[in-house]
Amino acid sequence: MTAQETIQKTVDENDVVLYMKGTKLMPRCGFSSKVAGILNFMGVDYLDVDVLSDEEIRQGIKEFSDWPTIPQLYVKGEFVGGCDIVIEMTLSGELDQMLADKGVAFDTEKADQIRAANT
Repeated sequence: MTAQETIQKTVDENDVVLYMKGTKLMPRCGFSSKVAGILNFMGVDYLDVDVLSDEEIRQGIKEFSDWPTIPQLYVKGEFVGGCDIVIEMTLSGELDQMLADKGVAFDTEKADQIRAANT
């Protein structure tokens, strides 16, 4: 299976996928840490894919999304964005809305706490 096929299968078979440097429990870059921290705090069940453990996936994900940076968040097969976009969407409530619209469980009180701490 090619990297593109592997990525497509992963994104199709999991409601939420975060391609990141490191893992959700041990991020290996600040940007990955921020996005994983948001998802972890909000109680989102997601698959973490460590791009540092597979060079083909690391390069392949950039081509797959036509997005040059990592981390990359996917929800129900849809590319959401990287760190800055996820932070912006979290603070505006757009991420909550997207998760709710797509039937992905998360803790709304925790999402509100993130916004309250950043106002």
